Amino acid sequence: MKRILDCRASDFRQMDRAALRQSILAAEGRTIISEIAADRSLLPEVSNAELSKAFGADMILLNHFDVFQPLVQGAVVEAASQQEAVREEGPGRGDIQRLKALTGLPVGVNLEPVDEKAEAVESLHSLPEGRRATASSLAEAKALGFDFICLTGNPKTGVTNQQILQAIGLAKEHFGGLILAGKMHGAGTAGRVTDIEAGVQFAEAGADVILLPAPGTVPGLRERELAAIITAVKGIGALALAAIGTSQEGADVSTIREIALSAKRAGADLFHIGDAGFGGIAVPENIQALSIAVRGRRHTYVRMAASPLR
Repeated sequence: MKRILDCRASDFRQMDRAALRQSILAAEGRTIISEIAADRSLLPEVSNAELSKAFGADMILLNHFDVFQPLVQGAVVEAASQQEAVREEGPGRGDIQRLKALTGLPVGVNLEPVDEKAEAVESLHSLPEGRRATASSLAEAKALGFDFICLTGNPKTGVTNQQILQAIGLAKEHFGGLILAGKMHGAGTAGRVTDIEAGVQFAEAGADVILLPAPGTVPGLRERELAAIITAVKGIGALALAAIGTSQEGADVSTIREIALSAKRAGADLFHIGDAGFGGIAVPENIQALSIAVRGRRHTYVRMAASPLR
């Protein structure tokens, strides 16, 4: 199996869940996921997914995406074929395949395991079913062609660890692709974000990748604490993702480098950078800085330059 560092669009098209997981593992802590808001774009001429790839991302994660109203800003088809695409697939149904064709990368989606009974720290946002982790939305994510899902929570959504645990079971039954699960911040609920017990439970339930905040992104999370959680979940066979998801994706390059190296020392296999820079994407230079920090210029420039036709 090729390392994800060496994979091109033709490789990704042939990958199933197991192959994608193995390619990430083989890269030894050098995989970059860029999260983008599906409902906007920083530059009107291109999608945020294309911009993420151009600055070094290996995988694209869609946020603010409703699987039952599947529209991605900037992922348009040419006028000559637009009516045919709408007729055959429905409005927006071709957007995910379009993103894959434009970027040559695996594409995933956030689905949120909302706990209606959660004791929220502030008023919760109401989410449509297409953004929640339900049996129907997970099946629709599979039908749309997503390569992976991320079971996590946006701010104020009321996502709890218990609901994430239940959603992992639903995802195994109804989705079938790579499953990322965990919290990168409180998501509107009280209580601890990082927890060895929760991480272990997610891994035992079948999550392929346990999502954790990177050191320095939530108050009090230290490198040694993250390392202990990562060691525990890897002992069960899961991979670990360190997330920059608390708006520091809009910070300066030196901050990104510091966070990235700390997360790598802690043992992270994947490095996530969120969408809260400008226009629904991290500051593009920060995507590049994250990539260069954890794997150097060579692999970063190759990913930036590689055509989706390869």
